[in-house]
Amino acid sequence: MPLFIKNLDLKSPAKFCNFLTLSIVSMAIFCLSTNSFAANTQGLAPDFTLGSKEGGNVRLQEQRGNVVLINFWASWCGPCREELPYLEELQQEYADLGFTILAVNVDQDPSKADILLNDIPVSFPVLFDVNDDVSKLYDVQAMPTTVIVDRDGNQRLLHKGYKSGDEVKYKQAVKALLRE
Repeated sequence: MPLFIKNLDLKSPAKFCNFLTLSIVSMAIFCLSTNSFAANTQGLAPDFTLGSKEGGNVRLQEQRGNVVLINFWASWCGPCREELPYLEELQQEYADLGFTILAVNVDQDPSKADILLNDIPVSFPVLFDVNDDVSKLYDVQAMPTTVIVDRDGNQRLLHKGYKSGDEVKYKQAVKALLRE
């Protein structure tokens, strides 16, 4: 028996209550610290299938084995317009290493996205979520919203909004996940 247990005097009710309280608090702290680590990974990213600008459907689950950046955007969103060229640079830099971007447009009229993409061409798949089904699945509340998924399909980053410099965070996260 460990020495600290052997030397405990738990005969009085007050000492027993103090020991019990300390034990419960210690266990609670341990559990909370374990859960906060698990919350960083956020589990499997919800699977979806959407129609693409190129025709046909794209399914997230088919991208297993790749690091995937899912970017929810709209043609009316100024920060989205600012962010798209940086996403294209990221795609060009890491595509050969098992990385892709799925740009999920949330406009109800896909032709609005086409007009924007004439000005800002991209090489990654552009998908249309005209009924907001996937946006609801990912609880998108801000434009743009970016989700990064690892090679095993786990959601590893969720970023709402965009300001200059955020693309550096995306690049760091993508590089780290490509090394895993």
